[in-house]
Parts: sequence; C-alpha cells; structure tokens
Amino acid sequence: MVEVEKSKLDKMTKENHQGVVAIVPPFNYCEIEDILEFAKQKGEMPFVLLLDGIEDPHNLGAIIRTAETAGVHGIIIPKRRSVAVNSTVSKVASGATSYVKIARVNNLKDAIQRLKQAGLWLIGTDGEAEKYYDDVDLTGPIGIVIGSEGFGMSQLVKKNVDILVKIPMKGQITSLNASVAAGIVMYEVVKQNRK
Repeated sequence: MVEVEKSKLDKMTKENHQGVVAIVPPFNYCEIEDILEFAKQKGEMPFVLLLDGIEDPHNLGAIIRTAETAGVHGIIIPKRRSVAVNSTVSKVASGATSYVKIARVNNLKDAIQRLKQAGLWLIGTDGEAEKYYDDVDLTGPIGIVIGSEGFGMSQLVKKNVDILVKIPMKGQITSLNASVAAGIVMYEVVKQNRK
C-alpha cells in the first residue's frame, strides 16, 4: 500500500476514486464448461444468462449483481460488440464479479448450441414475441438471452433460441433498460423454481 497525493490518484483513473485506487490483474473469465460444472457441483439445474451485445458497463454491472442474487450459475458474453468486465462493471456489481462465473466467447450462437447439447432450454427476450415471460415454463435447465440496449438480440441469436418471450408494456415507452428486463425474467425463473 502506498500513500500518494490526490492529484496522482486523479491521473490514475477517470472515475470518482473516493481516495482509493487498487491495481489488480485483468478479470479472469471462465469457460462454458466451468459454468455447467459449477451447477452440477451445487446439485442444481443449470441457470445461465447470455448477454447479446450489452455495451453499457453500468448495465452489465447491474445484471451481474442481480444474477448473483438470483442464483445464476454463470453469464456468457461475446468478445465483440460487448463491454468487458472492467472497473466500472465491477464497481456497479458491488462485489458480485467475485462470485458469478463469466465466460467470454467468440460466438454466441455456438455458445447457445453448446448449452442446448447440455440439455438447457434457451429463452430469448424480444418485444415482438407472442408469449409473455410468465406464461412460459421456466423450470429445469435454462438459459435466458438478453439483447443489447438499443437493438435487442441479433437475428442470428434470435433464430437459435428455443422460444421468444416478451415483458408486457403499458406505457408509451416500448422497451426496458437491459438490466431491468434481465432482472424481471431472472426473478420469474426464481419464482417458478420455488414451487
């Protein structure tokens, strides 16, 4: 530990450092198999979250934090067109990055196929879906796919999920923040699995 002037901390980070800066190694991502093995070790059906193009670090951090509280075994993010786990993500996640396994993959479609081979049912969220999220059986081994903040899921990912679901919208705004949508669907999984 080294005590330095505030000006040095200001130069080290662009964020509000609150008087402390830690230098840590880059985030240690895992493999999809590690997530599935973690669920197996816990004696639970796999519960996985796949994020298709989340670019806002605040959204990713909030999703990771909610995923940890909901008992998600792991999160899968693509290497391209997606925010990586960085200092902002870690700060917003409030420590959850230490507990949630996160895999970073080249191709989300291939990850979906790998999860299907492992017996998971893949549910995608889409505002144009015919079924509501709470009208679908979300028990058993499951993967929830959340699309990007502005564009939703890519067409390729959308074509590879098993079913699309939507969240009812009553107001004039026709979409939710990605972290809010993820939280709603994750907690429906929690609710259905408590029965």
